[in-house]
Amino acid sequence: MKNEQNCSTLIDLLQYRALNQSEQKAYTFLQNGEKELGSWNYKQLEEKARAIAVELQKRQASSQRALLLYPQGLEFIAALFGCLYAGVVAIPAPPPDPIRLKRTLPRLKAIIKDAQASLILTDSQRYSQLKETTSKLSNEFQAIDWIVSEEIPSQLAQEWQKPNIHSDTLAYLQYTSGSTSTPKGVMLTHKNLIHHCGYIKQAWGYTSESIATTWVPHFHDYGLVDGLIQPLYCGIPCYVMSPIAFYMRPIRWLKTISRYQVTHSQGPNFAYEHCLRRTTAEQRANLDLSSWRTASNGAEPIRQETVDNFIATFEPYGFRRDALYPAYGLAEATLLVSTKKHQAEPRACQVEAQALEKNRVVKVSPENQHKGVRTVVSCGSPIGGMKVAIANPDTLTKCQPNEVGEIWVCDLSMAVGYWNRAEETERTFSAYLADSGEGPFMRTGDLGFLQDGELFITGRIKDVIIIRGRNHYPQDIELTVEQSHPSLRYAHGAAFGVEIKGEERLVVVQEVERSYHKQLNIDEVVGNIREAVRDEHDIQVYSVVLIKAGSISKTSSGKIQRSACRVKFLEGTLDVLEGKGEMTSQGRVLSATK
Repeated sequence: MKNEQNCSTLIDLLQYRALNQSEQKAYTFLQNGEKELGSWNYKQLEEKARAIAVELQKRQASSQRALLLYPQGLEFIAALFGCLYAGVVAIPAPPPDPIRLKRTLPRLKAIIKDAQASLILTDSQRYSQLKETTSKLSNEFQAIDWIVSEEIPSQLAQEWQKPNIHSDTLAYLQYTSGSTSTPKGVMLTHKNLIHHCGYIKQAWGYTSESIATTWVPHFHDYGLVDGLIQPLYCGIPCYVMSPIAFYMRPIRWLKTISRYQVTHSQGPNFAYEHCLRRTTAEQRANLDLSSWRTASNGAEPIRQETVDNFIATFEPYGFRRDALYPAYGLAEATLLVSTKKHQAEPRACQVEAQALEKNRVVKVSPENQHKGVRTVVSCGSPIGGMKVAIANPDTLTKCQPNEVGEIWVCDLSMAVGYWNRAEETERTFSAYLADSGEGPFMRTGDLGFLQDGELFITGRIKDVIIIRGRNHYPQDIELTVEQSHPSLRYAHGAAFGVEIKGEERLVVVQEVERSYHKQLNIDEVVGNIREAVRDEHDIQVYSVVLIKAGSISKTSSGKIQRSACRVKFLEGTLDVLEGKGEMTSQGRVLSATK
């Protein structure tokens, strides 16, 4: 009997669901994260996808690249599958904010240029907001063909002709977040996705009885693959809400899980921290989180403090310790590389900080805790048949178990490369271990180590700050900084290095909570930062820049862009918080330079 495992493409998968589970609810959109605004069963979704595909086929768009500019919701899902049904290469992307076009348009322009996109699919509201404005502001948009998908009549579905699509056909381009470089289009095939969804089903314990909800943006690999495609693969209902609805009131996410008895949902570390900081005991009173079997935590550095506090806070409402799944992954691997095993509790490893700075792993026993210790959360074991190696990024030889190195991955889940970037594709996806000849591996650019078969992430190669021969991980410094004073915003700081007179020096850029803007004692805050970083990391901060809330550079998926912050610091274009403090000789930053 045919099932999802026998499907070779996402088209086969949706057709299978539409034929065998035609009336089952597939996706439901929750307006403001609360009210059911609309839902589609598999038959309705498949019909809508075929109608969009016919419109694209009439425009002879097969193999062309189409930008999908939609808010979170049902229309995006239909447009994605419409592209797949027409053999058009979809590019999920965040719709630019009409109010902040100058800030949000550059990344979109870069994607259009890189992908040579010829089409934009969107909804009527985005079309009226963006078409004329973007065409005036940017040449890249003038030659683009716009399609408003919701205006395509459903009757067109009858005219659909199945294109020559097979497992190796390109399904979509997942543009990387650009946290350390310009965005690159990761090429993912139908085979990558079908194969990987099989892995995720096993790793995160999906069954035919599971129920999913997601608020993670669909233009992020986490939100697209696990949030939207995985429920289709498993044939289960999925409740979709917008990221804004979650961010404004995180209790909405938890109430959705409670209301629909959701078993699977995901979020980066900040989401769990956000629930801790922005929900009250009164809001939590009637929650029932006992159905939540898999709360995956990935896409950014995982903090042990967040893991422990979330479990402790929500256990009284039915949340189980073994339901929290720390994970590691990246778009180049389709999504997931490793995660915690079933029934196991999240664990961490305490290591000597000074040894870690020299790429060595020296474990510290619980009874021997002291100040110079770093806690690194386990991201679990490699999933499925994933092969993970830790390699020296310079010599390309395999590291010893007690060494930090670059994480290399090998599996059918690996993307086929970067769009139109042959050299970078060769460099990233065709690595071989120099000492054994094993390969090809995909080089992740992330640093970590393996202990007892579990993967621990320590940072990114491009972000590591090297001062006087010692490696310093920016996320560790950023955590120290934000905890040094109550006025500093959680997860809104950047630490990076700059070269001063031939020597690498540390710069800290940190947002201040809006409520403190008018009453901040800048000298006190800067003093606290300097003292905390000196005491915790034994390094002197060259420059501290306190900036206004909401102004730090981020990727479309919410990651801090340290490289962009560094550029703004050197240009003197950071949105510095005004107040009492001393100016640098360049007149750029307040209370900054030593």
